[in-house]
Amino acid sequence: MEGKTKRASGRGLYAEGDKNPHEHDGTVHETTNPTGTKKLYIESYGCQMNFSDSEIVASVLGKEGYTTTQNPEDADLVLLNTCSIRDKAEQTVRNRLNHFNGHKRKNPNMKIGVLGCMAERVKGKLLDEEKLVDLVVGPDAYRDLPNLLQELDGGRKAVNVILSKEETYDDIEPVRLGGNGVSAFVSITRGCDNMCTFCVVPFTRGRERSRNPQTIVDEVLDLNERGYKEITLLGQNVDSYLWYGGGLKKDFDKASDLAKASSVHFADLLSLVAEAAPKMRIRFSTSNPQDMRDDVLETIAKYKNICNYIHLPVQSGSSRILELMNRGHNREEYKSLIERINRIIPGCAISHDMISGFPTETEEDHEQTLSLMEHVRYHFGYMFFYSERPNTYAARKLEDDIPLDVKKRRLTEIIQVQNKHSLGRHQEMIGHTFEVLVEGTSKKSDEQLFGRTDQNSVVVFDKGSFKPGDFCHVKIERCTAATLIGSVVEPS
Repeated sequence: MEGKTKRASGRGLYAEGDKNPHEHDGTVHETTNPTGTKKLYIESYGCQMNFSDSEIVASVLGKEGYTTTQNPEDADLVLLNTCSIRDKAEQTVRNRLNHFNGHKRKNPNMKIGVLGCMAERVKGKLLDEEKLVDLVVGPDAYRDLPNLLQELDGGRKAVNVILSKEETYDDIEPVRLGGNGVSAFVSITRGCDNMCTFCVVPFTRGRERSRNPQTIVDEVLDLNERGYKEITLLGQNVDSYLWYGGGLKKDFDKASDLAKASSVHFADLLSLVAEAAPKMRIRFSTSNPQDMRDDVLETIAKYKNICNYIHLPVQSGSSRILELMNRGHNREEYKSLIERINRIIPGCAISHDMISGFPTETEEDHEQTLSLMEHVRYHFGYMFFYSERPNTYAARKLEDDIPLDVKKRRLTEIIQVQNKHSLGRHQEMIGHTFEVLVEGTSKKSDEQLFGRTDQNSVVVFDKGSFKPGDFCHVKIERCTAATLIGSVVEPS
């Protein structure tokens, strides 16, 4: 999803080093491959899944002799991993493609490609009408990149946007691009079966399928051996993870009794990962309220290394709007889940997604959103105004009838409430000591570091002898809505 608070959308407030589970706004990736003879420049937009997919692409192309570069002018191949969640994200990609075509005019041998969620929907425009790209590859076709590049070498345009019912890339070891060497993403599902009426993901990423749990555990163990201290299990809807020897989630009812008896649900997977790497922090994103079972909450409470933080999108506080969105839950069911989280995992931080100005939203619906926020007092929030996406049910059946100025005013009010709650939650932490995983140097001072608490709050403190990847205990002395500030203390 698009936007950060400083331009009236995103998280309130947006903290140093923060990780929006929905957005990487033009992340440039670099790794080293001394044997590589060709240079790849790749940018990722959109969700963490796109960032993770870029690591798969780098792995596939690394075997073809490509090494990544941060300088697009030097690149033989420029790839943009794209997002279709918001119109602004697509416009940003188009602007970048125009920019890179400027480089291509100076270097005619350069090839430009689009990956990911924009690929299927706008392939004709990008390839033929606007002539901005040579290569279009959908999220299930990255294994085909070597063949597609051969097509380009033969002077032909190359396209593969076929969606798969089986592809999970579970046998490909991702190349860890950029990052801090401390935290890494591990994909556990692909696609989505939740047909939310505003969302394009089921059309761009296909049906939901889960990855073999053993390959997930193996990837986590490899990251642990390489010194990573934290992993985030990724999926459009991690709570619906279901492995029963292969096949789509929707076909589970047809599976044999033996397959059902040996099936692995998300709570089981969390336990497997937590026990396999007891010294690593484990996070996950994203959860859908209708699929979050109490056994997941109980598993989080059971294992110390599973972080006490849940990103739990709600999208609206109005049951009427939630029904129009086809969210699969209503206001009261969501509130009940929040109450169970607070009871089973005391002190668990919760963040949300919220959309203002969905079709037919009234002032009463908007007030219900604000009142839900007051009830929950979210720690963080990711907030956007409604943007109609082509091919979705909402675009086909619902009139986008809320004026833009009304959408923006309601969004501003949502952000103001969230900023108040973010500050209040942080103020409650003053005087308390938290274990912090150090992620990097503060943007404001080379003499300070920043890291995260178990609850995902960003903490800034004096560097001392610590470095990224270390755990330390920090006593909180003051705060803003976005950041905690404290001093390192000896653990009690």
